[in-house]
Amino acid sequence: MKVFYDKDCDLKLIKNRKVAVIGYGSQGHAHAQNLNDSGAKVIVGVRKEGPSWEKVKKAGLKPAEIADAVKGADFVMLLMPDEHRRCLSQRDRTQFKERRNTGFCPWF
Repeated sequence: MKVFYDKDCDLKLIKNRKVAVIGYGSQGHAHAQNLNDSGAKVIVGVRKEGPSWEKVKKAGLKPAEIADAVKGADFVMLLMPDEHRRCLSQRDRTQFKERRNTGFCPWF
């Protein structure tokens, strides 16, 4: 197994890129903080009426409605649980269709 360290990465590839992290649970918060610490412009897509909105703000990150977070992002990470994905609105889905760079994480 090869282990990668900071010296193995070219952070210029992510610096100043807008990355939308959708979801702020067990994976979303870790991805958002790591990307932010690496110099990416992170915006976290969560429901405004949901409990994560304030958590995102308290962490010093920018929360936004999901469709607004995805719009104009260079890369999107969809990190919400499968059972919550069905709650994505048509507006959210339209924004995802327009993005070419979307990553998904498996659930455990």
